[in-house]
Amino acid sequence: MSDRVLVAENVGETGVELLRAAGLDVEVGSDWTRGELEERIGGFAGILVRSATQVDAPLIARADNLRAIARAGVGIDNIDVRAATKRGIIVANAPRSNIVTAAEHTMALLLALARNIPQAHGALAAGRWERKNFTGVELMDKTLGVLGFGRIGQLVAARARAFGMNVVAYDPYVASELYESAGVTKVDTSDALYAQADFITVHLPNTPETNGWLDADAFAKMRDGVRILNVARGSLIVDDDLKAALDSGKVAGAALDVFRQEPMTDHPLFGYPNVIVTPHLGASTTEATDRAGYQAAEQIVAALQGGSVTTAVNAATIKPEDLEELGPFLPLCRHLGRLGTQLALCGSIDAIEVECLGRIAERDTRPLVTAVLLGVLHGHTEEQINEVNAHALAEERGIRVSETSSTTAHDFTDLVRVNVVCGPGTTTVAGTTIGNRNRPHLLQAWGQRFNLQIEPFLTLFRYEDRPGVIGRVGTFFGERGFNIGSAAVGHAPDNGERQHAVMILTTDGEVPQALIDELIASADYFVDGRTVALR
Repeated sequence: MSDRVLVAENVGETGVELLRAAGLDVEVGSDWTRGELEERIGGFAGILVRSATQVDAPLIARADNLRAIARAGVGIDNIDVRAATKRGIIVANAPRSNIVTAAEHTMALLLALARNIPQAHGALAAGRWERKNFTGVELMDKTLGVLGFGRIGQLVAARARAFGMNVVAYDPYVASELYESAGVTKVDTSDALYAQADFITVHLPNTPETNGWLDADAFAKMRDGVRILNVARGSLIVDDDLKAALDSGKVAGAALDVFRQEPMTDHPLFGYPNVIVTPHLGASTTEATDRAGYQAAEQIVAALQGGSVTTAVNAATIKPEDLEELGPFLPLCRHLGRLGTQLALCGSIDAIEVECLGRIAERDTRPLVTAVLLGVLHGHTEEQINEVNAHALAEERGIRVSETSSTTAHDFTDLVRVNVVCGPGTTTVAGTTIGNRNRPHLLQAWGQRFNLQIEPFLTLFRYEDRPGVIGRVGTFFGERGFNIGSAAVGHAPDNGERQHAVMILTTDGEVPQALIDELIASADYFVDGRTVALR
């Protein structure tokens, strides 16, 4: 008897046909009520959904035979992945289904914004011939700034270059070689992009760090008359600041497909003559819907018939026999990946090198490399990164990943070292786990060695070694209400002349980088300072 698959929403006929062609017993339940779904879910081995069906823990608890859940789309917010994982159910999505569609919609808005097409259409349809009112600008020889150079940003850049545009892009989590092969100019800061761009399109992920990325400060650094496009996420722009920039004339126009709250029908910018809006159509094409359903169906077939589930978000990547040995090092590796990239702060990451030393080298250490990549790319990709897609996302961004192993580790039984390569420079961090509870410890950073248990909030200083610096830092933190939990200092000679030291602190809360910058500026013996939140 063949496995039964429930198609719970309209996903496109090609996906349904693929399931049936694979010999699966398919039932379409797009009109089922929640009660009917709960009552009948126990009879299915797989379920294919879009965004409306809530595959939550109570539903999963009733799904006695369920082995695979597939989402015809990118997000998985409507699926309780943790509950599915506990039951051994594979969860997969279709992360590449809408990238062409989103890029094309960006270009549609770019052209419409440059040539005032919606406004001209509205006037003419209302019986007004207002040709002089809608003079536009050419795209040729203009500069397009792309904030976020992932898959969609790269597709937009290729299409813009076909129109004769110059393209500059900012994304430190993309290798330099990828910019070069795309014919795109890489900039090391968003400020550098603002200074050059006539049009700016944002394709950043939705994270606490990117929330409100385009704010009053950003608009002030842009060229007068810049035009803004957002087909990514509404949270990337501060609406009030964009409104003020439009009112002042700093921003000549904007095209928005996404908003902070959706559905949205009464946005304050909807009445602006130089603002174009669409109701989140970036992924809305017949082809994208069909592609998403087909790709999700492929994952269902693979999961149920022993194939490779290439877009799984919860598939195990570590062998059971290695779990006891390597499991405690996975959090350490994520921390090292995050810390190494934060300390590097380079224009683009070209390579990640992972060294596994000691007893762990006797195991299959690929999961440790994956954990490092999770730390490196967390919050910097268009789709949610996980153990399954981490290497693919790194490859797409041109980041070379290498691993070396040695069963010998000096001073410690086991050691993990991570090198972040940015052009000619390399930033190295190293760590291990210590004690019965396998606490992660940082052993090396910024060229210095020490031993400090890694906590969620770290602050590092590099300074000219002299008396009183530790006391000054402690007083500064105390006056601003931050409690220092622990501290360590490493020393090393600098060019054989002066001694430089690195101090690392843990605090009870996240220290804003602005405060660290204030302290660095207060004395000439400070060289650098960084704050890192490992959450």
